[in-house]
Amino acid sequence: MRCRFFAVTAAACVGLGLAASAQSDDTSGTDETVTIPEPCAAPVYDDFDFWVGTWDVTDRAGTLQGRNVITKEERGCLVLERWTSAAGGTGQSYNYADPASGTWRQIWMSAAANIDYTGGRTAADGILLDGEITYRNGTVFPFRGEWVPRSDGTVLQTFHQYNFETKSWDEWFTGIYTRVEDDTDG
Repeated sequence: MRCRFFAVTAAACVGLGLAASAQSDDTSGTDETVTIPEPCAAPVYDDFDFWVGTWDVTDRAGTLQGRNVITKEERGCLVLERWTSAAGGTGQSYNYADPASGTWRQIWMSAAANIDYTGGRTAADGILLDGEITYRNGTVFPFRGEWVPRSDGTVLQTFHQYNFETKSWDEWFTGIYTRVEDDTDG
């Protein structure tokens, strides 16, 4: 039974592909063309666009912490982050709007920790995500990140980790993103 299902599915896919090909190759003189919609064209996929670019990231005192390159990939479905700290450490995140829930999700990976959290737009037109950070030693803490575009063109990023002893959210990192004007790195 299983083989028959796959054979029918494969035949249907081939048939649909041939039908689409025939429609797009129509030379009968009509102006009708098949337009394939962009898969991530809904407005939610633009929520994180304010973060796209190449950025120098400083702390509150103005000390350079690193550079972050944020790009849109996969035909607008993914916001990809590539972080390099001033000390040479690196990390990456995948950010996407979950098509089932409409919420944003970020999965961060570095040599130090993984972060997995979800959320969405805030009243300040930023993004707020809540989830967990898992360190390499296996400890897990509730974790929160927020990105807020500011009127001067910078982005304020704040991270907080929950402290079980004090039952409060402690500041983990605050970064001020300043766009790099001459983006010669790509």
